[in-house]
Amino acid sequence: MTDSTLPQGLHPETLAVREALPRSQWGEHCEALYMTSSFVQPDCETSARRFAAQEDGYTYSRTGNPTVTSFERRLAAMEGTECAVATSTGMSAILLVALTMLKAGDHVICSLSMFGSTIKLLGTEMARFGVETTFVSQTDISEWKAAIKPNTRLFFAETPTNPLTDLCDIAALAELAHAHGALLAVDNSFATPVLQQPAKLGADIVVHSGTKFLDGQGRTMIGAVCGSIALVDKVMGTFLRSGGLNAAPFNAWTVMKGLETLALRVKAQSAAALELAAWLEAHPKVARVYYPGLKSHSQYELAMRQQNGLGGGVLSFDVVGDTPENLRKNAFHVVDHTQVCSITANLGDVKTTITHPASTSHGRLTEAQRQAAGLGQGLIRISVGLEHLNDIKVDLSRGLDTL
Repeated sequence: MTDSTLPQGLHPETLAVREALPRSQWGEHCEALYMTSSFVQPDCETSARRFAAQEDGYTYSRTGNPTVTSFERRLAAMEGTECAVATSTGMSAILLVALTMLKAGDHVICSLSMFGSTIKLLGTEMARFGVETTFVSQTDISEWKAAIKPNTRLFFAETPTNPLTDLCDIAALAELAHAHGALLAVDNSFATPVLQQPAKLGADIVVHSGTKFLDGQGRTMIGAVCGSIALVDKVMGTFLRSGGLNAAPFNAWTVMKGLETLALRVKAQSAAALELAAWLEAHPKVARVYYPGLKSHSQYELAMRQQNGLGGGVLSFDVVGDTPENLRKNAFHVVDHTQVCSITANLGDVKTTITHPASTSHGRLTEAQRQAAGLGQGLIRISVGLEHLNDIKVDLSRGLDTL
């Protein structure tokens, strides 16, 4: 709508608290929450022009709302993209990408260690509409190259992945996709624009589940797609407004407030996660720790280069065990003995959360799919919050020390 009055060249931390629509005539300091389904028009001619998109102005909150616009502008500014569109959830953002970028007969290449719902959406649901998906190793770019077909239209990556924290080289993947006429979409929910800005590394589309770190307090659900005006606004935005995948004003306002503290939270959670990962790595009942901030991580150098030198707030680890049954039993034992951590599959919260991915976030996958992704029954995922870290260590020790 109205152009921003902010000066050029501001840092993301400043944009996170300042970018929005101009204040109303009332001069509010906190961005206004416009809880309305429709907007009154001054006259029929103006109404007709606005409904025909010949004049800026709001008509109906499914097609546009000032609060949602402010959130979209703020996130786009932080990601370094021309625009963003807000959706009802993170998965609806991915669905929006799939429905607008793909058609029957198209081919997608996707990491096999993506979030379980993403794998099911692309591999199962979209297959019903004639879209084929090939799943490849997240880390081996030669597999992405080998999977390319004449009808490949989209590369879809998540970096770091959920829950094994595998990375992909965004710039290398973008170069490969563009060389074969495909687009690259990157799910940036784990890293957030605080750690990496995929568009600046060549990604065409950046997807977010704002339910996680962007909100940061487990309050609401929202998603977003960031990118160019031609692709995201003109194509995806048009479909979003027709299809009703849009975000609600209250949710947009809530997450916009979350963006204001995003940098502080992500940096603090990354520091705590690194310390916790090192502590877990030294524990005798932990078989392996997955965290890109550890030097033992196979992609440590890429993480430091691509993620502003930070590992993020999420880590995973395998407990000891000799059979799948024992691994599952031991993982449940550790999780169930926590008294401070929240047993929930959400992440990015100021409260530390803990979950068993094989029975929750990736529970709808087949065992073969989980094994292909390297996701065993002994794996536990932790999203580190802002509690005192010693309390979290003691909480995990209750289960680990009694295995």
